[in-house]
Amino acid sequence: MLPVTALRRSAVRTAAKIDAKTPATRDRALDGLRALALLSVPLGHWMLGGFDSPDGVLHNASPLGALPSMAPLSWVLQLLGVFFLVGGRASALSLRRAAGRGVRTGAWLRGRVLRLARPVLGVAAVWAALIPLLRALGVPAGTVRTGAVLMVQPLWYIAVYLVLTALTPLCVRFGACFRGWGAAVLMAAVALVDLLRYGLWGAAVPGWLGLLNLLPGWLFAYQLGVDWAHGRLTRAGAKLLAVGGAALFAVLLVVFHYPASMVGVPGAARTNSHPPSLLVLALASVQGGAAVLLKDRLGRALRRPLLWLPVVVVNLGAMTIFCWHQTAMFLTALAGSRLGALPGLTTAPDSVAWALARLAWLPVFGAVLALIGRWARRFDAPWPSRAWRAVAGAGAALFAVYALGAV
Repeated sequence: MLPVTALRRSAVRTAAKIDAKTPATRDRALDGLRALALLSVPLGHWMLGGFDSPDGVLHNASPLGALPSMAPLSWVLQLLGVFFLVGGRASALSLRRAAGRGVRTGAWLRGRVLRLARPVLGVAAVWAALIPLLRALGVPAGTVRTGAVLMVQPLWYIAVYLVLTALTPLCVRFGACFRGWGAAVLMAAVALVDLLRYGLWGAAVPGWLGLLNLLPGWLFAYQLGVDWAHGRLTRAGAKLLAVGGAALFAVLLVVFHYPASMVGVPGAARTNSHPPSLLVLALASVQGGAAVLLKDRLGRALRRPLLWLPVVVVNLGAMTIFCWHQTAMFLTALAGSRLGALPGLTTAPDSVAWALARLAWLPVFGAVLALIGRWARRFDAPWPSRAWRAVAGAGAALFAVYALGAV
């Protein structure tokens, strides 16, 4: 009992110090929404991804193939609508502040890119060294490939986010031109492409047509965030987003038979996420509308130091969590595979028992990620020397060559 009490007192003291150091102008609600969206990424990958090892090699597998009833879980765990909404608002506000200080757009963008690129290059460079090390330790090539694929999977978020960040100045103009209805134009474009893909002409259109949804599909929530930053997304608009998005989501599922899962399902003929379908935008509307409506209430709640503390911790380690959470799961499974078939870890994700067992593994994944993060956070800060940057860049390039053949 005494250690628990001491731990609580330490947490209270730490929370009080961080709360005192937080500027009064800090938008705590925005940080809270960002932390929520960020944590949904590892939780989604950890719950909706798994392994199978029928031949002694770890293979990626998903419970969604055998357990379609888990699809609604992807509606909760895929918070890309919140992720890009917050990103759009934060970028637009940052750009405006930079312009007020006389900083050119190119310099502003360069700073944002470096903050995102350093951790990505770091994890890629580490994996370039990890691959030959694992092979030297006798890990099968197929298992190593599985780990590399897992590491690469979340990086597409970063690539998309970099493109959207670069488009921020255009998004500001676009929103002003359409007086806050720019996101509606993007949704209409996605709806048109979906109509061509899945409507009466679906069998006659080329397969690449869906790629036209990539930019408007992922730009939708980001544009909402930009408009929110410039006061063009009001509470009335947020209510329309939430209610209208929910109605559209239901119609697309029930009437037009869109796939229920928001992530890809192995063997499925259609997917909502690659490229994004209209169902992704409907869910983003619900999430974005709810986020705007709940922002003030969330901001008041986060005035409590003990609630504010985990938000600060998550945001400080944002890129570390993002880049390394799949590695944490893979290394845990790799170690576990030496012990045989462990339910929820190295057994096929094909039953409710697996899902329940996987819940028990989540704290283990989190602990491994925390251990990795204590070392890997060095990649978030500016790199100490040109030689260090050259080594990391070369390692990342080597991993990229491997990934092109593996993924």
